[in-house]
Amino acid sequence: MSLILWTLFGYLLGSVPFGLVIARALGLGDLRKIGSGNIGATNVLRTGNKPAALATLLLDSGKGAIAVLIARQFGGDMAAVLAGGAAFLGHCFPVWLGFKGGKGVATFLGTVIALHWPLGLIACATWALTAVVSRISSLSALLAAALAPVFAWGMGRTDIAGIVAFMAVLIFIRHQANIRRLLAGTEPRIGRK
Repeated sequence: MSLILWTLFGYLLGSVPFGLVIARALGLGDLRKIGSGNIGATNVLRTGNKPAALATLLLDSGKGAIAVLIARQFGGDMAAVLAGGAAFLGHCFPVWLGFKGGKGVATFLGTVIALHWPLGLIACATWALTAVVSRISSLSALLAAALAPVFAWGMGRTDIAGIVAFMAVLIFIRHQANIRRLLAGTEPRIGRK
């Protein structure tokens, strides 16, 4: 029963659409009608407001990390894994927005950092290095997501490899349109409005 409650806690926390809230509070408009229509930090950046994009990135990653840390403190390791995975699902499929949410990259990174910080840092470094080289956010996200379960397994963290792989698969599913544009050479670069 307690694991179900921790899962619900993670989902509800993950469902808070920080990008949408920040954009509206700053008068940037409805993110769902801007750029890609996504509610995440990359689309907030397309409004030209870098501080808003940074705040969205930190809050979206933070909700995954906070779900893990609180659940681990009061419910144990299994509760932490379930709460983190549920926070990720909440971001992608928030009940408040008719289950139409973001692509989950920031929440994925925050969750992984809280589950096992060395793995999280490797995933963040993979994203950052790919972003510097390619200037394409989606490619960076896909590469970080694809490699994270491999690194988890290689680091002997089989206890979290499954949830990390699950989140990675969902990131690929959520990025189908991006993958098509990447293959066509039409995916927008970071910083483009």
